[in-house]
Amino acid sequence: MMTEVINTIEIELTQTFDELFKWFDIESELLNYMPDNKGWSIRKILEHVSLTNHYLLMLISKGTRKALERSKKYDFLGSLADYDLDWERLKVIGQHRAFEWSRPGHMEPRGRMRVTEIRHELEQQLKQCHNHLLALQHGEGVLYKTMMSVNNLGKIDVYHYIYFLVQHAKRHITQMERVEIEFNLGVS
Repeated sequence: MMTEVINTIEIELTQTFDELFKWFDIESELLNYMPDNKGWSIRKILEHVSLTNHYLLMLISKGTRKALERSKKYDFLGSLADYDLDWERLKVIGQHRAFEWSRPGHMEPRGRMRVTEIRHELEQQLKQCHNHLLALQHGEGVLYKTMMSVNNLGKIDVYHYIYFLVQHAKRHITQMERVEIEFNLGVS
């Protein structure tokens, strides 16, 4: 069961980041286009994703370390038989405007990061996620839970946190697609 969960997260993680990386190849005018609703440009959205990932990965790294420590003390393999990642509850996170959330100020993009820096940061974050999943390949990630207030998710384990990171990026891919549609309608 855990192998399926981890493989699903791995696949979606890779696919989602592949989709994010495509946005770095768009023309500069679209990358910096400010939508009429005073929302973020695609460049700022990418920066926001990297900032949010940074803070999520702090929690994921701590959770991975704590889970691995606990795995040395507890026999947890028996509890994995019934483990199920609450896929549907987390997929809501990936839906743009599916719920209200006021993001903390430190996740607000400032527009000061160079595009190459943002891409490099995302590449490093993808590697970190893969490394955490590899380190937790036997189900250890269930041993450490942390509170997640977004959409009232409550206490979630390390696998949930990594999947949350994936869904958050998907949410903003949809947002970038909407900016691109608006840009193309204005250019026509």
